[in-house]
Amino acid sequence: DTISTQRDDITEAKATLIKTIKEIETTATVQFLSAFETVRTHFIDVFRSLFTEDDNCDLILENPEDPLESKIEIIAKPKGKRPTTINQLSGGEKTLTATALLVALYLLKPATFCIFDEVDAPLDDAKVGRYANMVKEMSKQVQFIYITHNKIAMEMADQLMGVTMHEPGCSRLVSVDVDEAAALAEA
Repeated sequence: DTISTQRDDITEAKATLIKTIKEIETTATVQFLSAFETVRTHFIDVFRSLFTEDDNCDLILENPEDPLESKIEIIAKPKGKRPTTINQLSGGEKTLTATALLVALYLLKPATFCIFDEVDAPLDDAKVGRYANMVKEMSKQVQFIYITHNKIAMEMADQLMGVTMHEPGCSRLVSVDVDEAAALAEA
């Protein structure tokens, strides 16, 4: 009798665990699909702001029947190109595609500030301008700190901070308010 009671308890516990696991998977799947669609929409919007409105991109679940275990395919097709993989894009196109994806993920759950470290390094001047415009537009809702050596990106900034070595081994921080500097230059 004791063994039968224990077996029944174990069988009941197993059924309860299986039910709980299914509930968790169902909830996780619904939340994942909702987040995935939001990120996908943001990715398309940000990608087109960094490229052109005619360019195409998408995020596709390889196995939509099992989204929690599915791989996600990133499709990026700048105008005039038909790459079969992301590896066929130029360095600047890969960078902008990755930036679009990161910003899309960021927009899912924004924070108060965002840090980019030399994202614009592999970009040509036209792409740097689009990147800087995106940062400028987003800076209405979030504070950006971005590290750059690019003059175009620096011109788009409101505040510049630099590190200079006035004497060997002695670094110094230099800060410039761009609007204030422009007003002084005009005066």
